[in-house]
Amino acid sequence: MREKFVNLEKRIGIEFKDKNLLVQAFCHRSYLNENLDFNLGHNERLEFLGDAVLELIVTNYLYFKYTEQTEGELTSWRASLVNSKTIGETAEELGFYDYILLSKGESRENGKARLFILADVFEAFIGALYLDRGYDITRDFVENHLVCKLSKIIELGLYRDPKSVLQEKTQEETGVTPAYEVLRESGPDHKKHFVIGVFLKQNQVGKGAGWSKKEAEESAAKDALEKQNWK
Repeated sequence: MREKFVNLEKRIGIEFKDKNLLVQAFCHRSYLNENLDFNLGHNERLEFLGDAVLELIVTNYLYFKYTEQTEGELTSWRASLVNSKTIGETAEELGFYDYILLSKGESRENGKARLFILADVFEAFIGALYLDRGYDITRDFVENHLVCKLSKIIELGLYRDPKSVLQEKTQEETGVTPAYEVLRESGPDHKKHFVIGVFLKQNQVGKGAGWSKKEAEESAAKDALEKQNWK
């Protein structure tokens, strides 16, 4: 099992002192249900830690790099970097999916479900890296693989909140304020997954999913903008 992760260490150029931490970062809860003899836990505690470390690193970078920007601008830029889509895509680019330990059912997931799994693993990996190699190496990894995407995000205006943009557009075009409704929710209380629809009056114009209502609403708003071909 641990030998498999040697290739990942070579790919990212970082060698873990504690190989168990690295393996655990890639262990989805579902894997344990089918592998009762697995001697490590799942990655959710590491994900919890990694989320906080990731936000601290990005916040610290933005604060000292962009001294003229307002708190609101920095908050929008940070949100565009640490959301599930951006970190999930970063994990995909790094080849993380090939190493995730999943149940047979979860391993067949595609699309957004796959992206959310990747995002969780990325955060868990950051938590494991922080524990194993410390803040400086973790910071360098995040800046080299994630923060480097900021210039493109700013250039293309991808940091703008999709919900705000959708409300502006719908008010302009139809005079109607979009409304959001939970279509489905699943999972335990500590890990709820939401599917939310956005409506203009009675018409559903978009749908999105996320691990929080806010994330799902933003995903739904983005879906609506794309379907209406509104930039």
